[in-house]
Amino acid sequence: MPLIGKQTWQFDSKPVLQGTGVIVGPREGKGPLAMDFDEINEDAYFGQESWEKAERRFLEEAVQIAMRKANVTREQIDVMFAGDLLNQIITANFSARTLAVPFLGLFGACSTSMEGLALAALTVDSGFATHAIAATASHNSTAERQFRYPTEYGGQKPPSAQCTVTGGAAAIVSKSGLGPRITHATIGKVVDFGIKNPFEMGPAMAPAAADTIWRHFQDTGRTVDEYDLIVTGDLARVGHPLAAELLEEQGLYLGDKFKDCGILIFDPDQPEVFSGGSGCACCGVVTFGHLMRRMQQGEFGRILVCATGALLSPLSSQQGESIPCVAHAVVIERGSET
Repeated sequence: MPLIGKQTWQFDSKPVLQGTGVIVGPREGKGPLAMDFDEINEDAYFGQESWEKAERRFLEEAVQIAMRKANVTREQIDVMFAGDLLNQIITANFSARTLAVPFLGLFGACSTSMEGLALAALTVDSGFATHAIAATASHNSTAERQFRYPTEYGGQKPPSAQCTVTGGAAAIVSKSGLGPRITHATIGKVVDFGIKNPFEMGPAMAPAAADTIWRHFQDTGRTVDEYDLIVTGDLARVGHPLAAELLEEQGLYLGDKFKDCGILIFDPDQPEVFSGGSGCACCGVVTFGHLMRRMQQGEFGRILVCATGALLSPLSSQQGESIPCVAHAVVIERGSET
């Protein structure tokens, strides 16, 4: 696996995205992508006694779906990369306890889906694994309690706020098999635009997304025309235009190929979605569900998915810190077998 430029990994063996699993909650199931998810759970509690335990179930179920679709057993999994938004990534840690597979926990906030996918591909490409899992989850009510106010509080939000996606997303990355191929990953730098307001996640993350996307094209020497789609994780309707503007200032115009998972997942007129989706599951469920289905149908040959994460915590916010952000991008190409 060579390093291309400064920040981009090229996977010579082109690991296979052999199977994906996506499960979402009731709000996501009412959105425009409902038909592209494997399961829609109408119970936000998932039969559990707390939202945190429900979030864990979303992650575990996504992994089980992915393994079934990939026809891979738990005993065949060499390593799992997973993370979430909660303190000490308890959703991923406790799910790993249940799954009982070798585990490496991640915290990339909402960039975790592509961070995990990049690391899974790296591990398979280097020969250290035959099958690796990349997984993540989030829950609207757990994120609100963690980063803002519990939903019971009924606090008002500005239109710039985003709606954390409830769901779980998982992918099985394999040495061989049927499915799309993972060919490159551009690892982002931490960028801080000086924003402190936790209701301004999109503008906070936009500079990191623009930096990683620009670096990807610099490293690879490719042009925008060589991609069918370039999609960010969850900048939503406020941050996405800002990222496009920042890229244009660098001479990179993405045009209509530039989309955002946080915009795609909800209808604008859905209640309480504000400027769009966010959360670890946002990029994961849209990519592993909606985008993979469109790729399998032949609509896309090559896409660049750039997941974005705000690396704040309740502690850093209470201490008046600004919000550092990071974005990781992965190239997925339709294999000849799909």
